[in-house]
Amino acid sequence: MTVLYILVGLVLLIIILAAIAPKTYNVSRTTTIAKPKSEVFAYLKSLKKQGEWSPWGKRDPNMEQKFTGTDGEVGSMNYWNGNKEVGEGEQEITKIVDGERIESELRFLKPWKSTSDAYITTEEVDANTTKVTWGFSGKNKFPMTIMMLFMNMDKAVGKDFEEGLASLKNILENQ
Repeated sequence: MTVLYILVGLVLLIIILAAIAPKTYNVSRTTTIAKPKSEVFAYLKSLKKQGEWSPWGKRDPNMEQKFTGTDGEVGSMNYWNGNKEVGEGEQEITKIVDGERIESELRFLKPWKSTSDAYITTEEVDANTTKVTWGFSGKNKFPMTIMMLFMNMDKAVGKDFEEGLASLKNILENQ
């Protein structure tokens, strides 16, 4: 009988944790770059150029990459397969609002399967300064919802976004 009570208790605990766990996440960071918006946007929409400033490319310089489609256009895709830190997945540009927003779908295959929506926005501060926001969002599915009670996506990925944006700023301002 004790075993039955323990099992019922565990099932109830899992149900409660699943009910209170975060179902979505949204992480973003912003920087300003001393370059005109048109120049910044043209650079940002290239998946190939994202490798120049992405923090994950630096974590595995030997990462296998394959690009398909016309770079910088809707439908272009970057497939990667790297070490344990970068995993395996693909990024596909799904929407471009010229001069304002680039949206893509991130499909992670390893270390675990998940899909996120990524975006980069540009906003003119003045003729020679651009505000860039880089972020991603998604939905947590069970059992990941329970894991998210103990993991903060903002803390886990936010520093990577800050590192990437600092690198982007450095590259563009020193061109």
